[in-house]
Amino acid sequence: MGRDFGWLWAAYAASTVGTWFAFDAFPLVAILVLHSTPAEVSLLAAAGLIVGALVAVPLGPWVEFRRKRPVMVAMDLLRFTALLTLPAAYLVHALTFGQLVVVSVVVATADIVFTAASGAFLKSLVAKEDLLQANGRFEATAWAATAVGPPAGGLAIGAFGPLTTIVANAVSFLLSALGIRAINGQEPAPGQARKLGAGEIFDGWRHVVRHPVLRPLFVNSALYNGLLMATAPLLAVLMLGDLGFTPWQYGLAFGIPCLGGLVGSRLSRPLVRRFGQDRVLYFSGALRAIWVVGLAFVGPGLPGLLLVIGLEFGIIVCCSIYAPVSATTRLENSAHDNVARVLSAWSVTTKVSIALMTALWGLLASWIGPREAIAVAGVLALATPFTLRRPQRTRVAYGMISPQRTGTTRT
Repeated sequence: MGRDFGWLWAAYAASTVGTWFAFDAFPLVAILVLHSTPAEVSLLAAAGLIVGALVAVPLGPWVEFRRKRPVMVAMDLLRFTALLTLPAAYLVHALTFGQLVVVSVVVATADIVFTAASGAFLKSLVAKEDLLQANGRFEATAWAATAVGPPAGGLAIGAFGPLTTIVANAVSFLLSALGIRAINGQEPAPGQARKLGAGEIFDGWRHVVRHPVLRPLFVNSALYNGLLMATAPLLAVLMLGDLGFTPWQYGLAFGIPCLGGLVGSRLSRPLVRRFGQDRVLYFSGALRAIWVVGLAFVGPGLPGLLLVIGLEFGIIVCCSIYAPVSATTRLENSAHDNVARVLSAWSVTTKVSIALMTALWGLLASWIGPREAIAVAGVLALATPFTLRRPQRTRVAYGMISPQRTGTTRT
């Protein structure tokens, strides 16, 4: 797909490696440095997402009428700067829970804006028939980074301190900005910038809820991701606190299963060729829901560690099949002059759902305990496949894919 796509892919790889190297960095700092309670850890995760999402709502339409590459560079530099304030405060013994929350809000806002801009930029950079291949390569890159990042990050925290991974993540965003800046291709001119009315800010949501293909994927994404991610801080508290796992063991529990992401992302394109896009979305979306409830049964020692690894492996294989196909479907069913607003609406809604459910499950865990709260989320996740649109009985061939060309992927 060319040199410019190579730079975009390299930039994505850099930031993704940094992000997963710093897996759960904020909760880990809150637990290990500030000795926060389960409710505070959940509040930290929720506040950054929900406030960042609300701030980003009017920025989706703003991105639509701007050149996407400068926006992406600016968001990378903003994340780089915000993250570096944390180790600076830690070195002078001034790090507070409030600062963690503020930085998480800034990073979450920049994430949403970057995602909206990068999706629109990818659609203009590669041919339509290459979108699934491009998204698949990004997906494979993400899971490769996820497999290596958390264990390496856990070892780095043990050797050099809890803020090490945050510094590395900040540097990764700087490298991403340099990679995006190196792209030489001419980006199509955006639409004429204009002042948008209050109603137009919600054009992305309006398009999604009226679209028969996107609407069920949108609802499923908000519900499933919210329930799955609500368990993350509770599982961290359970494993690192009650069960006595070390940070490197915790990282290992989530690093090894990510090898399943390489398997799933490689399977997505052949499966679409064989069974059709609708069926792959439906069945992979349904299968990813069955594993979450098992996380409530994690115990101490090697058996507990192996149980988490096995369950996470199942979740990740199914999610990594689903994600590139879903991302491609979003791009294919969004017009060029509306894609940034659609992606922004999608990202905002998902993050708000994750934030609300994370906060709610933090309160629930304070009432009934983290293990029981994880079990409730798992049971509810079993109902999420009912939101997906059932595929047609007859096989629908996916004619968008041409013979394999030099290419990439993206989730």
